[in-house]
Amino acid sequence: MNLRFKKYWRKTGLNQEWGNILLSIILEKKPKHFLEIGVFCGVTSRNICGLLNNIHGKDFSYIGFDLFGEKTDQGLNEVEPEYVKNQKFSNPFKHIYYNLLLKENLNSIESINRFLKKFKKNITLVKGNTNNTLKQADLSKIDFAFIDGGHSYKTVYNDLSILYASMKHKSKTIVCDDYIDASYITEVKKAVDDFVKKNNLNIKIIKGKFALITT
Repeated sequence: MNLRFKKYWRKTGLNQEWGNILLSIILEKKPKHFLEIGVFCGVTSRNICGLLNNIHGKDFSYIGFDLFGEKTDQGLNEVEPEYVKNQKFSNPFKHIYYNLLLKENLNSIESINRFLKKFKKNITLVKGNTNNTLKQADLSKIDFAFIDGGHSYKTVYNDLSILYASMKHKSKTIVCDDYIDASYITEVKKAVDDFVKKNNLNIKIIKGKFALITT
């Protein structure tokens, strides 16, 4: 299968190289019940759902968690980035289309639902801080999780802990973004390292950015 991570004229937290790497991991594992924390503008979500649809047809599920514009007091890393709120596009056509014609916030849950409407029977979007929302969700079937949400130590460790409670001893996969990247987000690395050590888990670091954990 020829993988190509598509950007769909939207902002994305992954460039094409890293998007292709994530898709290749998903293709290898072939999960049927996918969870993503940090939907952002839905680009990664759209690529994931498209790949799962190619692998399984309509027999897959996707659940995405994000603040979707909701404010929180968990710190700057947990707040909707200003570049999402302001939607400053370098491409003038994107500015005209999204800001002037549609007047659409690409990080809103309404916008993401429209963007993923092809898979509307397969997806669920959950708005709010995962310190609260994740523990309320049914995670019993999740076999692959991609974490790129809040980057504070507390949130990353909490996300991992709740997911692991449902995935442990099942040989499932958790991929954490920003383990180490150009900005070196130390709290993500520390949270992942502490969690893996406490639970004696296998971890594989992919080019310093993705931390792949097998439960």
